[in-house]
Amino acid sequence: MAAASALFASAQNQGYKDGIEYFKIDQLDNAKEILAKTVPAGGVERSEALYYLGMIDLKEGNVAAATEKFNEGIKLDAKNPYNYVGLGAVALKKGDAKAAADQFKAATKAQNKAFVNVAIARAYYDTDPVAYAKDVEKFMDAARKKNLKDPAIYIMAGDMLRDQAVASGVDDGETIGKAASEYEQAIYFDDKSPEAYVKYSRVYAHINPDYAISRLKKLNEIAPNSAMAQRELAERYYDNDQWTLSAQQYGKYIENPNHFVKDEERYAVLLYFGGRYDESLALAERILEAEPNSAQMRRMLFLNLEKKGDLAGARAAAEKFFQVPGIPFTANDYTTYANILNELQDYDAEIVAREMAVAANPAKADLLKDLSFAYSQAGGRANKAQDVETANANYIKAKDAMVAYMNAGDVVTQDYIDLGNRWQNVAATSPIDSPERLEAITAAIAAVDMAIERVPDHFVPHRNKARMTLVKNGNKPSEETVAAYAKMLEIFDADPENKTKRADLYREAYAQTAGYYIGVGDRATAREWYLKVLEMDPENQALIEYIEKLK
Repeated sequence: MAAASALFASAQNQGYKDGIEYFKIDQLDNAKEILAKTVPAGGVERSEALYYLGMIDLKEGNVAAATEKFNEGIKLDAKNPYNYVGLGAVALKKGDAKAAADQFKAATKAQNKAFVNVAIARAYYDTDPVAYAKDVEKFMDAARKKNLKDPAIYIMAGDMLRDQAVASGVDDGETIGKAASEYEQAIYFDDKSPEAYVKYSRVYAHINPDYAISRLKKLNEIAPNSAMAQRELAERYYDNDQWTLSAQQYGKYIENPNHFVKDEERYAVLLYFGGRYDESLALAERILEAEPNSAQMRRMLFLNLEKKGDLAGARAAAEKFFQVPGIPFTANDYTTYANILNELQDYDAEIVAREMAVAANPAKADLLKDLSFAYSQAGGRANKAQDVETANANYIKAKDAMVAYMNAGDVVTQDYIDLGNRWQNVAATSPIDSPERLEAITAAIAAVDMAIERVPDHFVPHRNKARMTLVKNGNKPSEETVAAYAKMLEIFDADPENKTKRADLYREAYAQTAGYYIGVGDRATAREWYLKVLEMDPENQALIEYIEKLK
């Protein structure tokens, strides 16, 4: 029992320190959560914790609560200078500079040391750095006279330089460099200062992220039980897109009793992106037991189930996820859901999901291409069922989505081929001799001509153009048809093996060319082309008999 009590006391004490560390690196919400859970019951340590909780109240505008905490802190430990500084900050907040000065005198009377003068300077600075600039400098000078080696002096100097760089909007690096130097000096005088390491790391995060990470690794070596240090390193890995290392560090951090539930959620996401789906799923399920409305974990549930191949489970989880109110769903949410629905062959629902993906991120052009393909597949299914009207309606949607995609940005040759196919499908399901049919097939040929310009020596666009001209001409071969097939054959003939590999396309080209010559009454030339077909299909008795009639 005694051992258990000691362990609990140790956890409480570490949590109290973690809360102060979070406050010092400006993470007030985290500091408040930790301190509220772990603030000591009484004595000197509680007095110190009340100062930080009071300062959080003050920064949140709750002056009465802050005042109450500072007064309680003074009753617990009249020698603790911080709560007098807190009451001075309250006075400044109320615009009473004289009352503030009195409280600051009481603070220096309790302990007239460098770090107390720095705390007073910070109270003035946080209230109004311009109006109280002389007071800030006065107490910073007093701190330097008391102890030039106190790290608090250099941290405060670094903070002011950092704020100056941020306020300027555009910094040439000089001011940030000076801030870093101040933090480095603080580390020199106290190589175990978590605040100095973190702030030093942060100013370097965008300039030299690897070096910033190295400083946090050093901090973790120095303070292996600090939840703040563990979390900060995990976050820096994450910000630097080092997700595997971030996941490893988060795994270590969430073993600390002073971690946050929101960080468990981040860890679940990192496990997912690291391909550790079983672990991510298990963690998401555990978090949802305590937080059933966690949108992120609802998302992770269906994403992990999809990766594990449990499509029915993934669909059910996705439907619950999309019922969570008041959150923005991403295009990836809808796209993943659409892929699940496609695998389950619920094609109508898939199309709705893909439409939602486009609505969620209209700027992402590839979503339009995916939607176009889904519409095209729907048209194909309707056409196979001989529902030409529905097929045509879906083909038009497919074409429209593809046109929108083409207008959105960079395209490749295959996109022109696909666009041509979309237009061809519209033409093939439009009434014969209708203006719509002619317009669509003309557009199809124009699209494939663009592909030919890009890859004149590739057979596919020439083959497609030949087939499109058949649609244009009432399914009868024309001069355009013959020319397109001739170009395709020219490409094929460069490799004799194509006679075997592309035998079906050789027969198609020969037969359509022969049909053209039959149509124009040139039976002799038609017979020559049919003989080419027969050469590739010598057992075709019907063709043999037909050729005999052409003599």
